[in-house]
Amino acid sequence: MAKHRTKIKKKQSKSPFWEAVIHYSTSKRVHFVLGLLICFFTIYCGVALISFFFTGEADQSIVKDGILHNGLAGEIKNWAGIRGAYLADVFVDKWFGIPSFFLIFFFGSLGFRLMRLCRMHLFKRLLICLALTVWSSVFLAFVFSYLGDISFFHAGGLHGAFLFDLLSANIGNIGVILLLLVGLILIAVFLSVRTVPLLQTKLHFDNLRKKPADDDAEDENIATVDEKDEKEEEDNEEDEYEDKEIGDVQPEDDDVIPEKEPDEEVPFDIVAKDKDEKYDLSELGVYDPRLDLSSYKFPNVSLLKKYDTPDNQVDEVEQKYNKNRIIKTLADFGIGIVHIQATPGPTLTLYEVVPDKGVKVARIRSLEDDIALSLSAVSIRIIAPMPGKGTIGIEIPNKKPQTVSMESVISLRQFAETKYELPIILGRTIANDPFILDLAKMPHLLVAGATGQGKSVGLNVIITSLLYKKHPAELKFVLTDPKMVEFNTYEGIERHYLAKLPDMEKAIITDFENVKDTLKSLCKEMDNRYNLLTEAHVRNISEYNAKFINRHLNPEKGHKFMPYIVVIIDEFGDLIMTAGREIEMPIARIAQKARAVGIHMIIATQRPSTKIITGTIKANFPAKIAFKVSSRTDSQIILDSSGANKLIGRGDLLFSQGNDMTRVQCAFISTDEIEGIVKFIGSQPGFETAYKLPIVFDENSDGGGGGNSVDLSTRDPIFEDAARLIVLSQQGSTSLIQRKFSIGYNRAGRLMDQLEKAGIVGAMDGSKGRQVLIADEHALDLKLNN
Repeated sequence: MAKHRTKIKKKQSKSPFWEAVIHYSTSKRVHFVLGLLICFFTIYCGVALISFFFTGEADQSIVKDGILHNGLAGEIKNWAGIRGAYLADVFVDKWFGIPSFFLIFFFGSLGFRLMRLCRMHLFKRLLICLALTVWSSVFLAFVFSYLGDISFFHAGGLHGAFLFDLLSANIGNIGVILLLLVGLILIAVFLSVRTVPLLQTKLHFDNLRKKPADDDAEDENIATVDEKDEKEEEDNEEDEYEDKEIGDVQPEDDDVIPEKEPDEEVPFDIVAKDKDEKYDLSELGVYDPRLDLSSYKFPNVSLLKKYDTPDNQVDEVEQKYNKNRIIKTLADFGIGIVHIQATPGPTLTLYEVVPDKGVKVARIRSLEDDIALSLSAVSIRIIAPMPGKGTIGIEIPNKKPQTVSMESVISLRQFAETKYELPIILGRTIANDPFILDLAKMPHLLVAGATGQGKSVGLNVIITSLLYKKHPAELKFVLTDPKMVEFNTYEGIERHYLAKLPDMEKAIITDFENVKDTLKSLCKEMDNRYNLLTEAHVRNISEYNAKFINRHLNPEKGHKFMPYIVVIIDEFGDLIMTAGREIEMPIARIAQKARAVGIHMIIATQRPSTKIITGTIKANFPAKIAFKVSSRTDSQIILDSSGANKLIGRGDLLFSQGNDMTRVQCAFISTDEIEGIVKFIGSQPGFETAYKLPIVFDENSDGGGGGNSVDLSTRDPIFEDAARLIVLSQQGSTSLIQRKFSIGYNRAGRLMDQLEKAGIVGAMDGSKGRQVLIADEHALDLKLNN
């Protein structure tokens, strides 16, 4: 089988000049300075335009001459000087008139956006400002055609006057009015999702048949809603376009449905939204989770080493020799062969045999060692029968095995175009096809193999595959390395891809206590994510993120874009032998539940014993990778079948999921290649810190008080948060604290005793909740400060 190699053309290196230009054009400092200059220019233009209404008539004769020089400085009255007078005349008189202020508003928005003082959809704001400028220009020209123009300038500018004259001459004033009305409606529809429901309500055909009393009731209803909308809009006016990421406007009010007489059908499908579903800012466009690191560049294939390997086709002489030896060996034991076919791979060749009728499969399987001896092979593996083929497979190592480089598989079109959520290209199959997996569908992976058989390289291949496909905003790793040598290379991408507890110095976890705390934290993260999924009425992380990206979830209520979290634990056996159930139980809990919220685990061990790979672990890790192991028993523990003991090493592996088992030659990636990738990513701007996992306090700690003696000098770390929760909810409930902070009942009870001692809640009153003694948050702040 010929090996098709994808050729990657190396990009020509850019000159230092262009590299400097690209660097400075993407610099945050350059953006800030440019935005600041635009803001100053906007203020200058604004002053010039405002001054025009007071000084424009006096300056008009000078400006109209078109000859401006410093000698006229004393004659110009505009507050912004000669250039300001000219700018104001161009904007207000020659161009768009009074609506020119919409353009000034856009320039100011552009400056704020470059300075990162706010986030907004710039293109949408540009379209809105241009539309309002043009529409207002024509509208003012139409109005002042009846009122008479202002003495020294056109209210709609020469642009508005020209367009109005053109339209009026062609469609008449009635046509102009209708066109202006249509334009206004289109702008309103583009501006707010409330427009269409409101128009449907106002234009409802049933309104024509309503009784006066119903009309009055409905008008009062709509007036109340309109007043509420106006109040919300006034409260949020400053924030309307302030932050693209967190949403700019309060959730919409329920659509108003006009009342109808019995047995009448409503011609429009206007259905009141549920309170949890009413948030919708989709008119702002989709949210881009990559926005914070919008300049991030994925590592390119040139960072990987390209190995010179011979043509994939195995020597025909070797194939023919092996076929003949297989036929002869089987014939020596009285087994005839009808057909034999070879499928060459990078490190071994599969020979598929069709035996004579009546030959028992077990007879051929029992000849495994005899065939290996006949071929002088280190090890062979017999698959009897081949699933779905009706043949018997005999896998024989090649005399000259090839190296499957990471470069040769990562550059494949199949991997580049895959739609998997968490794609991993593990290597090549026995048929030389790329072997691509989706970790999101596994959803957890157990990796085992003897020392030196490729397990660590396999983990690096998994990490590299994900680094080449997922943006830092979309993926985080939790890396556990008790040996302190396997994953320390990845420290350079801490602010891009790693997650850790806030109080941990390093993101690569090597200490047992940190492993235990991190696993508890991941359980807390999982619970928090499930709460968000429940509030969003979705079933998994894909549906949740899609809803968030389309701006149907309110960030002010705690909703946020969820990155996938991949937890990789190397030397799992050392942790189990040290801690046992303290480690096993949180891992099992995460493996049982975390798939839906995007948390996936990969655990690896070089000691596949029943004390390490327990029944609980095997039951919750359906996908398994087995590198070469020393015994049939070890293979049985990992895969529930033999086979891993027959592998040839050097990255040769078996992947098992369900009833399917595939033999794969794992790709090879060196330490130098990993360091190059990490250096490339680490040199780019990252987040301020690593992804912070939630802190989980030890429920066995006293947290301050205890028993009847409560010492407020040693309050629980979450004392103030608990006090704020109680005051805002006005519920003196221990179970509320327990539920909201995910702590045990004893700790929640001690917190309630401290709150009572502080005078925030009253004493216990039987089964009733405690009385909350603080009325509002302001009073609580005064209490806490004292």
